[in-house]
Amino acid sequence: MNKKIIPFTKLDIEKVIKDYPTPFHIYDEKAIVENARNLYKAFDWIKGFKNYFAVKTNPNPYIIKILKQEGMGVDCSSLPELILAEKLGFKGEEIMFSSNDTAYSEFKKAYEMGAIINLDDISHIEILEKYAGIPDVISFRYNPGSLRKHKGNTIIGNPEDSKYGLTREQLFKAYEVMKNKGVKRFGLHAMIASNELDPNAFVETAEILFDLVIEISKKVGIRFEFINLGGGIGIPYKLSDKAVDLEFVSKEIKKLYEQKIVKNNLAPLRIVMENGRVITGPYGYLVTRVIHKKDTYKKYVGLDASMANLMRPGMYGAYHHETVLGKEDSLKTETYDVVGSLCENNDKFAIDRKLPKIEIGDIIVIHDTGAHGYAMGFNYNGKLRSAELLLRSDKTVKLIRRAETLDDYFATLDFKNL
Repeated sequence: MNKKIIPFTKLDIEKVIKDYPTPFHIYDEKAIVENARNLYKAFDWIKGFKNYFAVKTNPNPYIIKILKQEGMGVDCSSLPELILAEKLGFKGEEIMFSSNDTAYSEFKKAYEMGAIINLDDISHIEILEKYAGIPDVISFRYNPGSLRKHKGNTIIGNPEDSKYGLTREQLFKAYEVMKNKGVKRFGLHAMIASNELDPNAFVETAEILFDLVIEISKKVGIRFEFINLGGGIGIPYKLSDKAVDLEFVSKEIKKLYEQKIVKNNLAPLRIVMENGRVITGPYGYLVTRVIHKKDTYKKYVGLDASMANLMRPGMYGAYHHETVLGKEDSLKTETYDVVGSLCENNDKFAIDRKLPKIEIGDIIVIHDTGAHGYAMGFNYNGKLRSAELLLRSDKTVKLIRRAETLDDYFATLDFKNL
């Protein structure tokens, strides 16, 4: 069984709350660093291995700077994410730009920064050339459709239903076009999984890309520098979930690399990834306080946080474990829906959840919010985004994003000319 660990006590958090009222997200720096190093250690047989941290999962500059110091690049998908990377000192091919339905100005910025541009459609070649230019290195995103054995989940869907990527036939044509335009450096990308816990899914992705590298290299007459296995490695949100065995994934990919890439004289071929969730997800916590209890057809616990602070349960029906601080060892004798205050009935962090008896004022910690937590926040119902805190390795707490204020909310509105 997966054990949920909290790197702070109730007393610790009560001290933090004196300076930073709930709700807030707090991240464990020490655990994030150790986790990043474990990923690199698992794939240390690959010369030039790099994880491009998916900025969309946690776009906080303090978190990204920590990962930069551990050798990670950034995977960006928008103009603000590119600018965030620029402000943090990422340069050139430390940046992977992967987007879809992309604004032309974003192509231009990525090109100007020297980022590796990963195109989502063959039609984007003409747009890229017209509004930015033809880069030194190019990558395309492959969508295997029904050729993929391992089907997707509710987050990303089955490949054939996905809006992302090129078909197999389009892929060959796209590389031919780019070769004829003078490009000599190539990469190949696939992002087929999201929050996937089956390690074999990632091995299959590697095999698909290795086979394509062999075929495209021979047919088109180009040489690949890298493949990007994408991200999508899941985390054990539920107690019954098992974390992905990275050592197993790496070992199996290494076997395929020897069998397919080395034997076909296509080495060296760098392998990169773009994980976000598995890097920071388990090491973020939404800390919130109980402000209401309601007993009608069901028992409800009302929090000072809402779906605006954590969208995943309402959007996907996703499970996030909850711990009532100070009652970790108490019997779970009650069944509650744990809810926020939005005017939407899906604003629920948990449905029919067994918990200890809850009282107003209790502090509840919602686990695994370090990715797709704050990042997916919004202002519906006029809700203000909460603060983000960093639990440093020395156990001090640093504010890394202040909470929004009413002035922030109204800053883009002009009441003078009404």
